[in-house]
Amino acid sequence: MLQINMADVVAVLSSLMPYLVTAAALVILALIVTFVVNKRTVRDQGIRKLIHSQSWIVALVGIVVAMSMMVTGPMATLLNNATITKYTLANSTVKNANTLAKNVQSEAITMLKNNDSNLPLQGKKVNVFGWGSTNPVYGGTGSGSMSDQYPTVSLLDGLKESGLQTNARLTKLYTDYRKDRPEVGMFAQDWTLPEVPAAQYSTGLIQQAKNFSDQAVVVITRVGGEGADLPTDMKADGITYTNNSKDYQDFQKGEHFLQLSKTEKDMIDLVTKNFDNVTLVYNGANTFQFDFLSSYPQIKSVLWCPPAGQTGFSALGGVLTGDINPSGKTSDTFLKNLKTANTQNNSGSFSYDNVDEFAQKVTGFTGKTSDVTPTFVNYSEGIYVGYKFYETAAAEGLIDYNQQVLYPFGYGLSYTSFKQEMGSISVKNGKVSFMVKVTNTGDTAGKDVVEVYYDPPYVNGGIEKASTNLITFEKTKKLDPGASESVSVEFNESDMASYDSKDAKAYVLERGDYGISIQSDSHSVIAKKTLSLPDTITYDSKNNTHDGDKEVATNEFDDAAGDVEYLSRANHFANYKTATAAPTNYSMSDKVKAEFVNNGNYNPKDHDKSSDKMPTTGAKNGVRLIDLRGKSYTDSKWDKLLDQLTFNEMDNLTAMGGYGTQAISSIGKIQLTDADGPASLNNNFTGIGSIGFPASTAFACTWNKDLAKQYGEMIGTMAHDMHVAGWYAPAMNIHRNAFSGRNFEYFSEDSLLSGVMASNQIAGAKEKGVYSFMKHFALNDQETNRLNMLCTWANEQSIREIYLKPFEMSVKKGGAQAVMSSFNYIGPTYAGANSALLQKVLRDEWGFRGFVLTDYFGGYGYQNADQEIRNGNDAMLATTSITNHVTDKSATSVKALRQATKNILYTTVNGWQYANGEPKVSTPIWRTAMYVIWGATGLLVIGLEFLAIRRYLERGKAAKLAVVNAAGQ
Repeated sequence: MLQINMADVVAVLSSLMPYLVTAAALVILALIVTFVVNKRTVRDQGIRKLIHSQSWIVALVGIVVAMSMMVTGPMATLLNNATITKYTLANSTVKNANTLAKNVQSEAITMLKNNDSNLPLQGKKVNVFGWGSTNPVYGGTGSGSMSDQYPTVSLLDGLKESGLQTNARLTKLYTDYRKDRPEVGMFAQDWTLPEVPAAQYSTGLIQQAKNFSDQAVVVITRVGGEGADLPTDMKADGITYTNNSKDYQDFQKGEHFLQLSKTEKDMIDLVTKNFDNVTLVYNGANTFQFDFLSSYPQIKSVLWCPPAGQTGFSALGGVLTGDINPSGKTSDTFLKNLKTANTQNNSGSFSYDNVDEFAQKVTGFTGKTSDVTPTFVNYSEGIYVGYKFYETAAAEGLIDYNQQVLYPFGYGLSYTSFKQEMGSISVKNGKVSFMVKVTNTGDTAGKDVVEVYYDPPYVNGGIEKASTNLITFEKTKKLDPGASESVSVEFNESDMASYDSKDAKAYVLERGDYGISIQSDSHSVIAKKTLSLPDTITYDSKNNTHDGDKEVATNEFDDAAGDVEYLSRANHFANYKTATAAPTNYSMSDKVKAEFVNNGNYNPKDHDKSSDKMPTTGAKNGVRLIDLRGKSYTDSKWDKLLDQLTFNEMDNLTAMGGYGTQAISSIGKIQLTDADGPASLNNNFTGIGSIGFPASTAFACTWNKDLAKQYGEMIGTMAHDMHVAGWYAPAMNIHRNAFSGRNFEYFSEDSLLSGVMASNQIAGAKEKGVYSFMKHFALNDQETNRLNMLCTWANEQSIREIYLKPFEMSVKKGGAQAVMSSFNYIGPTYAGANSALLQKVLRDEWGFRGFVLTDYFGGYGYQNADQEIRNGNDAMLATTSITNHVTDKSATSVKALRQATKNILYTTVNGWQYANGEPKVSTPIWRTAMYVIWGATGLLVIGLEFLAIRRYLERGKAAKLAVVNAAGQ
């Protein structure tokens, strides 16, 4: 669920201040009038009393008007969200969601090692070691948090569901040691890894454990979250960590979060000295450093159990007992030393040293205001991310593969064995196809994955190409022993094209021999055939675009390359050391300075076009939004509808896009709710959440397209139950580095695997009328400095082939209708105001029709509505008024505002809540309360006025009577 931060509080108070000041001023003015009148400046008592009453009546009316303007203005969105009806899941939905979640985790758990057929476990008793066994990782923090409304199956409960009996004395040792997991939150992180020191395991306890069972399972957990990357040096300044013992340090200088702490190592030492059959379960989304495994032959089995969601741990017990045959495959490459990754030196925090002129005062999450200046990160590895580097580097002789890689991408073991046979390749109408016969040659039923890779022809110094590239994959059905399945494989020839940013400035499929192989992982070839292409095809004309592009894909991100030296395969990666070295230049160039834009130097007037004509507003055409449902995006009726809207209606719709879209009653646009959460639906205002599913990394490990589609459909079903229109997911940034705090929310290091999972989830939700906000668009692959004007430098080829590919697939194959732009800059331009990204590529090339929403709108020194709506970002994820309103009312600005409004309305009217006509909605309870207060105030004012005038007249009569009586005497 959303965490409240002081920056939000400050923003809300700032927006309310004018109204509160007005109310306070009216009270003070009434007091002053009362005081002055009481000083006998007015001698007539009747008039004095009348002035008293009138001043307080005016103050009362003024205060009610000010408060009404406040609640219907800056407070309206917050009040609408806070008082919305709370809808929960139907019982049938809960049951079906829990079943699906277990099915997903059943195929996500990946067996990395199983010597001597140690698994499945023999016997029903097992000792489970490790504090994490009592506090496992269900998801991530921040947007990945789980709802507490539904029962959660713990790791130990999951084992017990499968009939395993665990050692209660060990469990008590861990729960007595610490019950809660240290918080790795958005605003503060405690990286402490609780683990009972080996010295606290008594001799009696160990002997009892040995008597209980000869099988031991060791659980190691790691959690990540939104807001911070995982520490690469546990002794670095600013790292909060509490050692488990006063006698030693858990980590030494330079040791990182994804390796064993000393306490964990001591525990493993203890277990392996006393047990010969040990299974290690790693529960986390980030690849772990398993360099210690070779020192412990007793660790015969290793399972990777990604964050399991609320019920996924039910599957772990089944895998351990053999009721479930593991079929997961790694979504990332497991290195023997994570800090040797080719991206390591260029991941993390890098600040410019000459950009004081761009400093902006920013109120952070804690409410503290400070000067923030631009930062940067260099994607200097180019297209050589993950396995694409390690396989190519090995092929070129740069590295000894076995010295660097422990478990390849796409790797996973089974309790059975399979044989895959590759048929002959056929090419027809640009389609490459062949059959793969998969046979279960073992004695246990199970599933296998057909992984298809291609090795393109490479010319030294030519277009950069990796030697191994996943191009498609299929997962078999469950095959009984001896059973076979013929799997049909098909892909487009154009899928093997490379982007040439230097010469053709287009996608190019070069002539030559392409190796097409089926593999058990990215490194192990089962069978390989050659496909020879006689001619080079350049996709550079409208009659010959790449992958169905509406317009030719050509260079749009030359300004994002910067002055970075990019890794090249030329001469066997001759520039490896210099290209992958840490930055030495921390100065922003004069050229980039001239292009860099933030709120300090952006002036909308500088971007006005004299040729723009002011659009019509406030017309009376009688068109309702429902009239446009199912209509073409270019239907002429849209103009009639948009002509009816006022500037304020359009501005409110675009400015207040946080967790839903606002109502426009004049056209029948109702308020709609959008929910956060990559693994669930979380309504951050009602506090209602859905069932939490396994993490996105778990979905990638399934390599199962159907499960991804079923999950999208389940999101749709849960959204209907919860009255949710849009889903802030899936997130499909790349696992560029193992230490990214948000890897749990992203799928994989591979763009195709990520794109397949994401596009199927989106397609499933779309079938239910729910629009998914694919995010974070784009190149938002680390948490460090992501809010701090982070300039991401990358070359065009890597942007298109690696970082944009999952988004492209989500639009073209998944039918994405909504986008969440990212916080970072792409080169010198904020992604949420980057017309090359949001207009040229997303809309013009890919044909996207829908609306773009910012990531959380906090201003941050670079978010402003004027710049964003002119460059393709339609709505601001805001609930309070800061820089999210359009301030410029020129024809250029109103025209852009109109276009943004159309994009939002086009998406929302085609959602499920408009399927049966214009929805009927009740008045929000706070508005009803406000109307009651108005009525009560009106009656009170009338009554007070009546009493005041009557008393004034009575005093006047009394005074006259007193004068008459005095005269008579």
